[in-house]
Amino acid sequence: MKVLKGQDILALGFMTFALFVGAGNIIFPPIVGLQAGPHVWIAALGFLVTAVGLPVITVVALAKVGGGMDALSSPIGKIAGGLLAAVAYLAVGPLFATPRTATVSFEVGLAPLTGESPLALFLYSSVYFLIVFFVSLYPGRLLDTVGRFLAPLKIIALAILGIAAFALPAGDTGVATAEYVSAPFSQGFINGYLTMDTLGALVFGIVIVNAIRSRGVESPKLITRYAIIAGLIAGVGLALVYVSLFRLGAGSHEVAMGATNGAAVLHAYVQHTFGSLGSGFLAVLIALACLVTAVGLTCACAEYFSTVLPLSYKTLVIILAVFSLGVSNLGLTQLIAFSIPLLTAIYPPCIVLVALSFCKGFWHAQSRIVGPVMLVSFFFGTIDALKGAGFGEWIPGTLANMPFSEQGLAWLVPCVVTLIGAVICDRLLGKPVQALA
Repeated sequence: MKVLKGQDILALGFMTFALFVGAGNIIFPPIVGLQAGPHVWIAALGFLVTAVGLPVITVVALAKVGGGMDALSSPIGKIAGGLLAAVAYLAVGPLFATPRTATVSFEVGLAPLTGESPLALFLYSSVYFLIVFFVSLYPGRLLDTVGRFLAPLKIIALAILGIAAFALPAGDTGVATAEYVSAPFSQGFINGYLTMDTLGALVFGIVIVNAIRSRGVESPKLITRYAIIAGLIAGVGLALVYVSLFRLGAGSHEVAMGATNGAAVLHAYVQHTFGSLGSGFLAVLIALACLVTAVGLTCACAEYFSTVLPLSYKTLVIILAVFSLGVSNLGLTQLIAFSIPLLTAIYPPCIVLVALSFCKGFWHAQSRIVGPVMLVSFFFGTIDALKGAGFGEWIPGTLANMPFSEQGLAWLVPCVVTLIGAVICDRLLGKPVQALA
């Protein structure tokens, strides 16, 4: 029976970590740290729940069912599961996350030199997605190209930045903004959504499993074990990165006052601490981080859609790269503005799906539980999304003022109530009758 060597398992963990650490993972913690001020570690705790805890749990859940999102979503039926998978893949693929990797790396690395020039962004993103295209053509080599080469480079660069954040703070902690004074944990919790890590985990599950299989491992138990180990390694790495970036942001009040996004905070800190040489270092770090994530997302999306569309993997890689190139030229601010409402709507049902996948032994029929709770979570997540998009006045007062709605968690209480009701119905109905062959 084929097994992975210790160095292969470590490379798999590094690859998983590298796939997760992209644009959002690097730009959101610094702005949270800056705005949270003295409440930074309470906000960090909330952020770590959605940006580390949920992704790791999702990788574990997917590993248990073989890596495919279709197997995880089977309790809600083939059509609903397919729609959820398509939305998740598109959100973390060509619509938002993949284009954002190019835009962030441009704005942090080249924009300070070239200015916010549309031509410069187009030229940069063209070269960027050309590289993504060529690397994504060979998904079976990801463990070598990413796990053994690109991931260690990224880890070294992040380690340097993380150590500097603690050893060379730019100044004292500043004053918290109003929302972080009133609800630091929930603000951190919601900002963890924006990294898209849980959606990314749903997408990367099959990439991780295929990377294990590329080494000849066929045993389902071993595949599950290795995927879980990889998820845990990635989770520890993510937590260390986030903690250092929170510290960086919290200590950058004097040099990054008035910054509106994490890219600006990072650039201000690095320029202050390392000078012009540091700006070059940051540009390389962000480009590496974003490029690896873009490759992983493109591979995952192409592999998924090649199974549901009459198109080859190579054709889909071309389509995804070209489409992502077009979307990336909208600019970072527009991309973030467009993505927030969609993420707010689709994150709750994804969280419910993953959480309930661990509890299937507690009820007779999983479909009786998962479907209703996911539907309720999507409904109230959509209400939160509409409020976030500026359409709050169209929503009835009762729905707009649900418990925890100010924290973007209006779906939580209705889901718990629905879960209790669904479990009671499941107990009353008993085990489903098996059809006779």
